[in-house]
Amino acid sequence: MTKQLTFERSYRASLKDVWDLWTTKSGIESWWGPGGFAVTVRKLDLRPGGELLYAMTAVGPEQVAFMRDAGMPVTTEARVTYTEVVPLQRLGYVHVADFIPGVAPYDVAHLVELHSSARGEVRMVLTIDAMHDDEWTERAAAGWESELGKLDALLS
Repeated sequence: MTKQLTFERSYRASLKDVWDLWTTKSGIESWWGPGGFAVTVRKLDLRPGGELLYAMTAVGPEQVAFMRDAGMPVTTEARVTYTEVVPLQRLGYVHVADFIPGVAPYDVAHLVELHSSARGEVRMVLTIDAMHDDEWTERAAAGWESELGKLDALLS
C-alpha cells in the first residue's frame, strides 16, 4: 500500500465556491503553488482523462534562490490528468512528478473530497500519495500546507 498524506480543512463557504477554486482557471490561479510561486493555467479539461497543464514560476526571492541552488528551472511546466470528477463532491487526479533532478518521472495520486454539513460548512479532505523519499514527502507536505494557507485565506 502506498503511504499517503491527508489534509483536512473546514470552511464557512458554499460547496460551489470551494469546488470552483479547485476546478476553474481563475480559481486555480488564485491559490495554487506554495507561497512565493505563481501559477498560470495553460489548459484545463475537467473530465476523467482530461488534463490540467500549468506553469508554476518562483516569484519570491527565497524561492527563486532555492530553485536555482537545487539546479531546477525557475518556471516548471506541470501536467495533471483527472481520474475522477464528481461535481461538488470528488476530484481525483494524478500529478506527474517530473521536476526532480536525478529522479525518473512518476505519478502522484491526489483525491479531494468535499462534504457539506448541516451547519453550512464544507469539510475538505485532501489525500495525496507520498513522494519517492522522506525528504521530498516533507517538502510536498510543507508545500501543500502553504498552498492550503492561501486557500484558507480566500475562503475566510
